[in-house]
Amino acid sequence: MTTGSIGFTIFLVFAGAAVLATVALYARQSLLVAYIVLGILLGPWGLGLVDDPELVREISEFGIMFLLFLLGLNLQPQDLAHMVRKATVVTLVSSAIFFLVGAGTALIFGYSLMEAILIGGAVTFSSTIIGLKLLPTTILHHQHTGEVIISILLLQDLLAIVLLLLVQGGTGGGMPLVDLIKLLAALPGLALAAWLGERYVLLPLIQRFDRIQEYIFLMAIGWCLGIAEAGQLFGLSVEIGAFIAGVTLASSPIALFIADSLRPLRDFFLVLFFFSLGAGFDLGMLQQVLLPALLLAVALLSIKPVVFRWLLHKTGESVRRSHEVGYRLGQMSEFSLLLAVLAQSRQVIGESASYLIQLATLLTFLVSSYLIVMRFPTPIAVSDRLRRD
Repeated sequence: MTTGSIGFTIFLVFAGAAVLATVALYARQSLLVAYIVLGILLGPWGLGLVDDPELVREISEFGIMFLLFLLGLNLQPQDLAHMVRKATVVTLVSSAIFFLVGAGTALIFGYSLMEAILIGGAVTFSSTIIGLKLLPTTILHHQHTGEVIISILLLQDLLAIVLLLLVQGGTGGGMPLVDLIKLLAALPGLALAAWLGERYVLLPLIQRFDRIQEYIFLMAIGWCLGIAEAGQLFGLSVEIGAFIAGVTLASSPIALFIADSLRPLRDFFLVLFFFSLGAGFDLGMLQQVLLPALLLAVALLSIKPVVFRWLLHKTGESVRRSHEVGYRLGQMSEFSLLLAVLAQSRQVIGESASYLIQLATLLTFLVSSYLIVMRFPTPIAVSDRLRRD
């Protein structure tokens, strides 16, 4: 391998990620933070060992596709209906409050109305990775707390998909009404095409060869990437296409097997994605966005736990459970990062607004992870009393 080659870059990414991940675990932090910090250290604005983060980002976009594909796989219709009944009020009201906080902060610091709207939208979501990875398996699968957290996160993810769809069609100069109608028409069109393909082509093949696990694995990847590309042909995006591919398979009896099989592949590409975010972070912009990012992060870290606790208690949850869920969901989301990158690439927001979202997200990840492992049961808790698998 030579310096600058893709092989050498991947070596640097994963060797460095292993080192910083170890440090992050000792420090009781999310691994996601380690990947972003590594990107900042090795990227062109740091040590300069990786001078072409765009190459890594292009490869890493597969991780976002697989992330949304697996999200769709988990949205089984019966679970979705149950989820909507339990968490709609909490999710919608909290999202509106957080939106006002984010948009108001952006307007105070002189960002445009469109940028304020996108910043407000980006802060409404909580991290699926932190929310679930720091939740002990026994709580996640066998206690009501896990059900509440999953319900809110899934509804938030659906809102994020809608926002991604709107950003996908946006440009810096606005979106013509005709183009918006075409975009909205493309979504059900792609969903119908995917449903027909799944019912009359994919499922018969899977049922015929379901004993060959390698074949199922390859078919799942091909289906995800195929519908993702079809999404682009329909004028949407590969991310929206991948999400629809997952939803069409959600009711399949092998959906859980597919999800378990693809998680390592998803994680591989997501390491590259979060590294590329850090590598593309211009440290020269830090001075410009540090103050608004700090204030936004502090506001969200203070308000989110309180709002979730109040709303959950009002809907019948105990004070103790509401308090815990509020802190576990008290940060911004990996979808915030994705929105920042996508909106900037589409020229919906400027560079400064994108960096504001990214830095505020990273700050909330750092503080929220620390608060959770210090106060509540997690697999990496400092206290033996709180450490649970």
